[in-house]
Order: sequence, then structure tokens, then C-alpha cells
Amino acid sequence: MASQRDQKIAAHIREAINNGQLQTGDELPSEAELCEQFGSSRGPVRQAMMLLRTEGMISTGRGRRSTVLARSASGSFDSSVSITAWLESHGLIPGQQTLLLARQPADEEIADHLRIDPGAHVITLRRLRTADDEPIAIETIYFPVEIGRHILDLDTDTESVYRHLVERDIVVDNLARCISATVAREEQAELLGVGVGEPLLRVRMAASDQYGRIISFADHCFPAENLTLSLNTVRGTPSPACFSLLL
Repeated sequence: MASQRDQKIAAHIREAINNGQLQTGDELPSEAELCEQFGSSRGPVRQAMMLLRTEGMISTGRGRRSTVLARSASGSFDSSVSITAWLESHGLIPGQQTLLLARQPADEEIADHLRIDPGAHVITLRRLRTADDEPIAIETIYFPVEIGRHILDLDTDTESVYRHLVERDIVVDNLARCISATVAREEQAELLGVGVGEPLLRVRMAASDQYGRIISFADHCFPAENLTLSLNTVRGTPSPACFSLLL
């Protein structure tokens, strides 16, 4: 099938880029050469090129060969959902200290994010997250009760919450993130080992499953000096980020 063939062609070229066989600025084989190499018609080759262009891996243009683009580092979906997975992917040892695990009424903001009525109960988990024993973030996660009940008996000082939920067939399929700047209040400064008023990056995330059911809403605060964000954007494709100016 053509769809399988274009995926195979794209996977071959993607692997060559990822393993360094093809470097930034290198030209890919011509369309005719790729057709011969893979025993394919032009259709699947063109679809494969379009897929790689959408991923930000190559540039294409009429009358010229496709070229490998410089790319920012990218993370896996799991490392976007889970701080534990993110730290492990960078060779760091994740840790956490539970500050709060309780059933509480939701205020209007949390209720809106979880699509529940204000005052309805949620499970709130607040932890100080560490990397190689150094504090890196204050994490607060709100769960609807039907989801959060699964972590009430969990040792949240040693276990990954999202891995625990996956074992119960509660799987994040979609993640919406909003990143903004704030400053450290007294309690945050003490926990993170920074000065009061020091800049923090606030990362808020709404996670849902494949059916659109909200699994959690998380609010993380990182010392600004510890975190960078890299994005790849390709003309003609939706940007992975939307910047808003608040005046």
C-alpha cells in the first residue's frame, strides 16, 4: 500500500538524519533516485517528503533537492507528561517530596480546567520535585476524584503518578500546555532555594485521554534559570506554540 510505502521511506530518511548519517545542510537524493532506491512511484516519495517537512526535518522546494534542516532538541510525549520520565531522559535521578495529598473543593479556576462544578471535590497533589537531589520545581496536580482516587494509597514520594495511572489503563493522549512568567513568593523561594521575587517559569498543563476526558490539570513552577524551551516551526504548517501579549 502507498501509505505503508511512504511511511517506510520517511522512516529510513528520518533514521539517517537522527543517527548523523545525514547532517544539517546535506541534500537528499533526488525524487527519481529515491523512487529507484525504494522501488516506488513518485506519489509515495512525495508524501514521505511532505511528512518530513511537516516534522521540520527537511526543507523542500520546486526545482531543487530537499535539504536537511537544523533542528532543536525534541522530547518524547511521555517526557512531556511526566517529570520523572523527562528527568530520566536527561540522565538525571528524579525525586520528590510530597507536601500535600488531599481531597479538596475546587475553586472556579480549577473547576473550569477540570470541567467540573465549582466546589466539587478534587484530589490535590503538591510535591517538591528534585533532580539529582537538587530542587527544580514545585508541582501541583489536580485530579477529578474518579481519577485521583487511584493515587490516595500511592507512595507519592517514591512512585511516578502517571506510570501508576497507566497501569490502571488511565492513559494521557493529549496535552495542552501554557507557559508564563511569575516571581517566587516566600514559600516558593524557600522550597526552591531562590530569593523572594526571583523569576520563575510557570508551566500549566491540562491532560486528557483519547476520548477527551480530563485526567488532570497540573501547575509547575521552575526557577527561570533552570529551564529553556526549544521549538521547531515550519512555514505552511501549524506552529507548536502561540505567543500572546498581555497588556
